[in-house]
Amino acid sequence: MKTIASFTVNHDLLEKGMYVSRIDGDVVTYDVRMKKPNMGDYLPTPAMHTFEHLLATYARNSEHADSVIYVGPMGCRTGFYLLLRDDVSKEQAISLMQGALAYVVDFEGEIPGNKQQECGNYLEHDLPGAKLVAQDMQQVLADWTPVKMQYAE
Repeated sequence: MKTIASFTVNHDLLEKGMYVSRIDGDVVTYDVRMKKPNMGDYLPTPAMHTFEHLLATYARNSEHADSVIYVGPMGCRTGFYLLLRDDVSKEQAISLMQGALAYVVDFEGEIPGNKQQECGNYLEHDLPGAKLVAQDMQQVLADWTPVKMQYAE
């Protein structure tokens, strides 16, 4: 079998940030890397779960809602994938993530989709932890540009 694209990225060189992982037709996969790989510091599962609910809610209610294909965490717990149609520019994708991070940091109240009928693990959430993750990434993406969206080689 062929090696999938994400396994060809040198994870020893990968830093926190937002990268173009791949382009498939009109779908762009963004790698939102929130932790440096293989350093023993990973997204805590409850915080990651809450962040996922809030990020998906924000993205699917944004001005780019019709172009959002998928939002989800990486199994390695170092970040998230954001799949958008290519009618969203790289600058707009960065802005979308920056807006989502601010939304998470400022969020108060009941986590969207956090009822037993709505979520397969509704008891495992951590809003304060999700806010810490978002605050950290706000600093990383504060001055991010499309030029920085290429993986280091």
